[in-house]
Amino acid sequence: MTLVKLSDGGAVSSATALQTCRDSKIVPVEDDLLARSINPESGIKICGGDETESIERRFYEEEDFSGNIYDQVGGSSDEDDSGDDFREKIDEKVSLSSAEDLDEGFSMNEKNVNDGKKINGEFEVLITPNPQLPRPEAPPGLTMSEPESSPGDVSGESETSWKYFLEKSSSLSSAITKRLYSYNSSSDGDEHVDGDSDKNLGLTKVTEFLSGVKLVVNSKSNDEDDERVKATGFRGRISFFSKSNCRDCTAVRSFFREKNLRYVEINIDVFPRRVKELIERTGSSSVPQIFFNEKLLGGLVALNSLRNSGMLEEKLKELLSEKCPDTAPEVPLYGIDDPEEDRMDEMVGVVRVLRQKMFIQDRVMKLKMVRNCFCGAEMVNEILKLYAGLDRLEAVEIGKQLAQKHFIHHVFGENEFEDGNHYYRFLEHEPFISRCFNYHGSVNDCEPKTAVLISQRLTKLMFAILESYSSDDRQHLNYAAISTSEEFRRYVILVKDLQRIDLFSLSAEERIAFFLNLYNAMVIHAVIKVGHPLGMVDRRSFNNDFLYVIGGQPYSLAEIKHGILRSNRRAPYSLVKSFGAGDKRLALTLPKVNPSIHFGLCDGTRSSPVVRFFTPQGVDSQLRYATREFFQRNGIEVDLEKRTVNLTRIITWFNVDFGQEKEILQWLMTYLDATKAGLLSHLLEDGGPVNIVYQDYDWSLNS
Repeated sequence: MTLVKLSDGGAVSSATALQTCRDSKIVPVEDDLLARSINPESGIKICGGDETESIERRFYEEEDFSGNIYDQVGGSSDEDDSGDDFREKIDEKVSLSSAEDLDEGFSMNEKNVNDGKKINGEFEVLITPNPQLPRPEAPPGLTMSEPESSPGDVSGESETSWKYFLEKSSSLSSAITKRLYSYNSSSDGDEHVDGDSDKNLGLTKVTEFLSGVKLVVNSKSNDEDDERVKATGFRGRISFFSKSNCRDCTAVRSFFREKNLRYVEINIDVFPRRVKELIERTGSSSVPQIFFNEKLLGGLVALNSLRNSGMLEEKLKELLSEKCPDTAPEVPLYGIDDPEEDRMDEMVGVVRVLRQKMFIQDRVMKLKMVRNCFCGAEMVNEILKLYAGLDRLEAVEIGKQLAQKHFIHHVFGENEFEDGNHYYRFLEHEPFISRCFNYHGSVNDCEPKTAVLISQRLTKLMFAILESYSSDDRQHLNYAAISTSEEFRRYVILVKDLQRIDLFSLSAEERIAFFLNLYNAMVIHAVIKVGHPLGMVDRRSFNNDFLYVIGGQPYSLAEIKHGILRSNRRAPYSLVKSFGAGDKRLALTLPKVNPSIHFGLCDGTRSSPVVRFFTPQGVDSQLRYATREFFQRNGIEVDLEKRTVNLTRIITWFNVDFGQEKEILQWLMTYLDATKAGLLSHLLEDGGPVNIVYQDYDWSLNS
């Protein structure tokens, strides 16, 4: 609040000054107040009566942290005006506002006078100018400075910045939208120039502007129906419930694709919450179950019955001639997660306290710099502080439990957990963790799910991806569609649960199936995230640098293939093994190499075996089938005249797994069809030489 001084020495507020300015000489109390109170945006003149000295007068609203609004006065001028001129200027300024608003504003000012404080016999008041008044402008040639604000008062600045941002973003988005809209309109030709352009475009009128974005309403009831009718001849919708790796569901899917019928598939392995709806609608959880709109047709038997009787077309026209009602099975939604009863790990309370309390720093151990670690004795001390009444042995046991649950690890993997001068790290501080594509900034602190359960869910999701986004022969994948699919989104969420699982609980068959499936899934993930490798250097990086953290340890594609599935044998053209001595992952390697695993692994290229996934119950027979299919397709060619056998290069790269050339040919005999097996048998039995030639390998993407 700025006070002004009257000619008789009294001090009054701005409100009182309005009533007495014609008969009084008004001067600022302090020169610095004058400098602070002038705003370059606005100002109006008020003058004394007999004396011709005047000052610049402005209304400026500023809200401080207590909610008070102050009216500041300042400035000076050498111009003279009469009191009547002053009133004319005020009337001119408020001509845009209504009489009611103006009266309301002055009555409010009068109320404020009554509520003010007396200073030297006059009132000090808070003036709130009528919001309908225009903002006065500064006189020409006068340089103004912005009023100072309290250091704690940032609301005005933040609000101004936010309004400025909204204005600019609105203008930018409006300009972009206008440009794109005009481009689209102009590119459509003259047929959209007339007044029916919206109709020709299949659009209704513009309804609204939001932040400069032009909202155009599509006629959903007409456009979507017309498109469906044009594509299928039906207005209704075909829906069917399915599950992954189901032969009957595959047959139904193939039939609809063959007939070019659009359908909605509800996979209960991808959307487990829909199982309840399936039971309510059909009285059973068996699949497939086909719906024409809201009407239940039945399973594969019912579909075959209609097709064989010739009544399918009639049934389709009868049930799908009308628009699909709301009572039909809903289309699955993208991005809606099923609620899971994930409970936090019982040790997570201790871990979160230790993460805050432990002194983590870089230390030197065995002439090596060990980063982001802590001492075992320090952790024991913190546990003793956290749990009163424990002795050191009991605290060490808690540390061992944390290590078993993969919250912490020894920096060199030498022991589980011990008291004393041993160094450990939290899992989130491991050097490899930032390169793991199933780690998203924080460790999964929930109680780890069993490895068997995660393996089953992973397999079902990947089967669903193959069934929806691969060719019928599985030789080509639509990676672009996979990357935006609900199945892949759920897969990315699922692999976070691999961080702290216990792999040692898996049986031998479960371990083989788990790592075969994980390898093939990681290849798809890697192609989507980092792209397909173009050369030898890129392939090496692709195989070695794309990591998952599984059970507290890093696993690359190369480590899974050569370390786990090939019993820690060297990769082609490599001098070292995947796992060194003392590596805990050695305990997971297979005791014996099965050569068929090479034909169950897909590296995302055209010459590799097709992508497939396995179940633990039949993994051996499934691997034999995969090997037989590969060699019957194009993995081997026998030329009897030239006594030559053309083999895939996979054989020569991993010849240590297959044996000598003659042993390889004998091994192949069991996987060939009758024709090729007869030709090869003739070459081997006549005692003549057999030449083995290796085929060129096509490294292009299997898309």
